[in-house]
Amino acid sequence: MSGAALHRGERELWAGLDLTVDPGEFIAVLGPSGSGKTTLLRSILGLQPLSAGTIRVGGDRVHRGNARIGYIPQQRPMAPDTSMRARDVVALGVQGSRFGFPVPRRGDRARVDALIEGVGAAHYADRPVGLLSGGEQQRLRVGQALADAPSLLLCDEPLSNLDLAHQRGITDIIDRERRERGAAVLFVTHDINPILGRVDRILYIAGGRFVLGTPDEVLQSRVLTELYGTPVFVLRAGDRLVVVGVPDAEPHHEHGDAA
Repeated sequence: MSGAALHRGERELWAGLDLTVDPGEFIAVLGPSGSGKTTLLRSILGLQPLSAGTIRVGGDRVHRGNARIGYIPQQRPMAPDTSMRARDVVALGVQGSRFGFPVPRRGDRARVDALIEGVGAAHYADRPVGLLSGGEQQRLRVGQALADAPSLLLCDEPLSNLDLAHQRGITDIIDRERRERGAAVLFVTHDINPILGRVDRILYIAGGRFVLGTPDEVLQSRVLTELYGTPVFVLRAGDRLVVVGVPDAEPHHEHGDAA
């Protein structure tokens, strides 16, 4: 990403963003609601044109349906009467039906089985997806995102609304993908606790500005005060970092070490 800028109406979300994500690198994207974190992912997915600059993945300009990119959305419950089995959700990624009608190919069944096994969903693969817990459903979305062995994995608050056990499980799968297969990870989150021990760098966006660096470089009172233009304090409470004074709809953000 070079010289990237994006406006929403008259408002500048961010500008002059130069970001190279190396293979196997894990970058957390933080910031208040409305700062442009999800919009950044949409731009990489080719769904939101930039106001300026360029984005390339694997040397090519971004475009919709890029098989080099895997996308994991925020967990949202599927309706109890959804007429799909768990394995059907993963098969959507293998058969390419996210961008067209599914065309089964030789080896699809084995690929789906391998993905289901890899995300720890084999014991409920044939159950109706609507009857699964939120964490179980989210594992299936991860399996779908990994179907094409992407070189870049975009994660849009994938741990939201999950209990600690499932947060840890989903994080372990994502971390394994980047360590074993070299996938780069951009991980949008409001709570860095489950992932901080795995994060290489943080991109913190706020008020049309951003700061990029290691967790120790970014999560400092001085750095965030300068970013927000108002006093912000980073306090440690046990094994958590609590950021207070952020001018956001939320009273505070909590950040801490991974479990």
